[in-house]
Amino acid sequence: MNPIIWKKDHLLLLDQRLLPHEETFFICKRLADVEIAIREMVVRGAPAIGVTAAYGLVLAIQEDPSSFPKACEILFNARPTAVNLRDAIDYMKAQLKDAFSGSSAAELAEQASVAYHEDDLKKNRAIGRHGASFLQGERRILTHCNTGSLATSGWGTALGIVREIHSQGRLVEVVADETRPFLQGARLTIWECLQDKIPARMVTDGMGAHLMSRGMVDSVIVGADRIAANGDAANKIGTSMLAMAAKHYDIPFLVAAPTTTIDQTCPNGAHIPIEERPAEEVTHVRGQQIVPDGTLVYNPAFDVTPCELITAIVTEEGVHRFPYDFK
Repeated sequence: MNPIIWKKDHLLLLDQRLLPHEETFFICKRLADVEIAIREMVVRGAPAIGVTAAYGLVLAIQEDPSSFPKACEILFNARPTAVNLRDAIDYMKAQLKDAFSGSSAAELAEQASVAYHEDDLKKNRAIGRHGASFLQGERRILTHCNTGSLATSGWGTALGIVREIHSQGRLVEVVADETRPFLQGARLTIWECLQDKIPARMVTDGMGAHLMSRGMVDSVIVGADRIAANGDAANKIGTSMLAMAAKHYDIPFLVAAPTTTIDQTCPNGAHIPIEERPAEEVTHVRGQQIVPDGTLVYNPAFDVTPCELITAIVTEEGVHRFPYDFK
């Protein structure tokens, strides 16, 4: 599936807020539309956010080339944890550094963003191959959040590995955490698996250790929104608990992400900014309040898994093992 579609003067994003009940595209005609799409999670997943931001800068330049610096700032602040957002902005700055003296800035920006989009898809495919080679034999894989086509350029990171193992006839089942509070696993991962006829089962977030203890899963693969230079990885809240349980039950815990997700300027997980989401995502379900009035809420979108709990980090370059050195 293709959740990000560029149409020369506007961008179509499959609205992930409405899945699985509605398959509707959110239309972005201006930079402001792209900012809303990223901030409000029309599009989510670090690689997909990066690709979307690149196209958002094209729209900004098409409207007003002089707005490019401000547009970069606006998008950079849309979501703080996903480092691919910064990577895409830095990439576009580098590609366009000499473009604004003439009239070709918009054309060059479009070419650069399309290349960035295509490159992410190639990286995803390579991640799938490397991860599948690392996990031999038949597999029952537990995932958290959504790491497939919807979170990337159309293939997936962690779910890309699952797809590759499935294509080799070795996947017994993928087990998807529902992923509270935004339910990316229940709404998105299961939906993707059904589209591609991948055997899948949904469980609640608190079941991971139980499944491991019963031998119902034999490996865990997750994505990442930012990986520090030492290998600490920020991913959807609830990931670190899975890593602790996997360590206890001695099963592989893999993080799958393109190298664009590795932040060499960030020494360790303590320096990764953690986005805090609105309380309503926890206190309400489909607009219906489920807690008493006045309930205090803490709603961080991510947690950080220490590098020593990660069996391997899979990028398009190959499989990295602890202690991690990405240079």
